Amino acid sequence: MPSPFHPGLAHVLSLLHLAAVATGLLLYVALTHGGRQRRAPAAALAWVIALVAFPYLALPAYLLLGTRKLAHAGTVATTPAPATHEAAWVHALTRGLGLPPARRCRAIRLATDGADALDALLAVLDGARRRIDIEIFLLRDDPVGRRVADALARARARGVAVRVLLDGVGAFAGRRRTLRLLRAADADVRWFAPLRLHLRPRFGRGNLRNHRKLVVADGAVMWSGGRNLAREYFLDAPGTPAWRDLSLVVEGGISADAAAAFENDWRLAAGLPVAETVPTADVADGPLLQLLPSGPDQRDDTVHALLLGAIHRADERLLVATPYFVPDDALQLALVLAARRGVRVELLLPARSNHWLADIARQRSLRELAAAGATIHLLPTMLHAKAFVVDATLASTGSTNLDGRSLFLNYELNVLFHDAAQIDALSGWFAALRAQSSPYIARAPGWARDIGEGLVRAVGFQL
Repeated sequence: MPSPFHPGLAHVLSLLHLAAVATGLLLYVALTHGGRQRRAPAAALAWVIALVAFPYLALPAYLLLGTRKLAHAGTVATTPAPATHEAAWVHALTRGLGLPPARRCRAIRLATDGADALDALLAVLDGARRRIDIEIFLLRDDPVGRRVADALARARARGVAVRVLLDGVGAFAGRRRTLRLLRAADADVRWFAPLRLHLRPRFGRGNLRNHRKLVVADGAVMWSGGRNLAREYFLDAPGTPAWRDLSLVVEGGISADAAAAFENDWRLAAGLPVAETVPTADVADGPLLQLLPSGPDQRDDTVHALLLGAIHRADERLLVATPYFVPDDALQLALVLAARRGVRVELLLPARSNHWLADIARQRSLRELAAAGATIHLLPTMLHAKAFVVDATLASTGSTNLDGRSLFLNYELNVLFHDAAQIDALSGWFAALRAQSSPYIARAPGWARDIGEGLVRAVGFQL
């Protein structure tokens, strides 16, 4: 059958196709290296293959989703860390990563129960006298969202300024209802990185989601953790228990750092330059805490770097709780080596999470860790908490999951605990849930399952 194209036209089309492939690869190289977009080898290989095989689909996708880092240089914090115990390496590393220093705070309260966490949040909102700043991935028009909105309306009635920053994807499905709810409360609302294609010099941010959970009252009290502002994170429903999660309220100290972080994110959402502010500590004695932001606005992958350092330094125990466990190769190897050298490595996961792809993707890592001697506990109900404990020297909770999206793409926020009381409280919470869990039993996959797991990891967790 003769070709439907004239030979000259076919030649021109071939040249245009090659030009499209070359343009895509050149843009990838220029934007990756010029923008210092360090990627995992699997992610880099996936982008290159896609740009060669499907340039007309992959190039627009890369322009929309390909940016990973917006901060290329940072000012290293120079505030000296308070004198503390033997874990001086933590303060040295976080200082080198340019993070806010550890600060003494007036008080901290850890809320493990959803109803208690909601009461604590409402108390923070009702106690505000000047301003309330909320930064959240999801706020839903449901019993919890409406109680929060009612508290915001009460705050506005007494003259408190209210700002709410919502992720452009997290609240996408119920955006109109959420917006009506917040407008009725007279809140000032901004959307962080709504889904739009911007073909301009600073494009490509559609894949960078704001997953931080933060409420700051008067710049002096903060509520944070892993919970979004929706019913399932706080309250039981008929036949459906509330998800297991963690929240905390901190007074003083790092609350000033949290207020500065919110201000930067609020300005970033409006396309304004961020402000360079260095809060000062205002508490002489109290629990020693540290804010741990992570994301495209940080020069380094801060949570990932801190976890790697902590795992390699662990001597006795590593307790890790996360709803989604899809570690990169470096993190997986560090955990395997820790287990093999005799560190008690324990993972706490939901037996079945709310994301079935994550449950498939975790299986290879879990089998390898179980073979290395790690212990894996599966909770029968949904676990949404993110936490880790290292020996008796360091612990953390916040919004960061142990998967590629949280560690390398999302804007995240954790709090580091440096004192024994907070570390013991978090390890006690871990032990209580461990007692309600069943052990993970590794089973060799069939060839189809093994291929499926590899495809899910390669495609679903590498952007």
